[in-house]
Amino acid sequence: MSQSTESTTESNPFTKPGFIIAAALVVALIAAAVVIFLIPKGQGNAPPAPPESSNSATVSPSASPASGKSVCGLPAGKETALGSAPKSKWELVGTMAVPTDPSTTGPGRVSKEGLRSCFAQSPTGALYATANIWAASFNGSARQVYLDLAADSPTRDKAVQAIKDGKDVGGGSSPKVQIAGFIIHSYTSTAAVVELALKSPDGGYGALSTSLLWEDGDWKLDMPAAGGGTVRPISDLSSFIPWAGV
Repeated sequence: MSQSTESTTESNPFTKPGFIIAAALVVALIAAAVVIFLIPKGQGNAPPAPPESSNSATVSPSASPASGKSVCGLPAGKETALGSAPKSKWELVGTMAVPTDPSTTGPGRVSKEGLRSCFAQSPTGALYATANIWAASFNGSARQVYLDLAADSPTRDKAVQAIKDGKDVGGGSSPKVQIAGFIIHSYTSTAAVVELALKSPDGGYGALSTSLLWEDGDWKLDMPAAGGGTVRPISDLSSFIPWAGV
């Protein structure tokens, strides 16, 4: 799907907000699959900004790390790392398989529209949240991800305002990819950085890094002002922990 080239969009990143995905395979690799969160044209390759330690999410009393529970009552885990793949049950969200364990890890809630939320305050919970957020985004629920699954920030506020103004935030083609592995680059009780390995139908691989913040008793997508969501090509899964539902 082509982007608008009107001059007004050049100076204002929010006249064409959205979740814009372009995918191309080159010699069995995902050469480019870019997801742009409300950024000006020309910054589509900006890497996702990691959460700053001094900028931790504000946590409500019911969702504080000490409480040990998510907003829907899932217990927090004591681990701070995940060195092997969790044993997971998988379900399809659109065309993408996602992990599910509603009683311990999440999602503890599924909306009438099918949006999945409420994940445990643990590395596994952060991993499950990441997988479910991207599956929703890739399968037609980008608007609801902005509204319900994004952490509080000026970037999110502008996205929500764009939605209220009737602007398109769900444009772009959806890549038909499946999760193939993961790395948890960092984890604390209030922030995590999770990278998923994605596999295309033709056997190519790409990697997508995501920053999460613990907010209001759940893991929320951190939407950096500089943009993010670039899928980088990888040749194999040697640096990832294999993990797949299909």
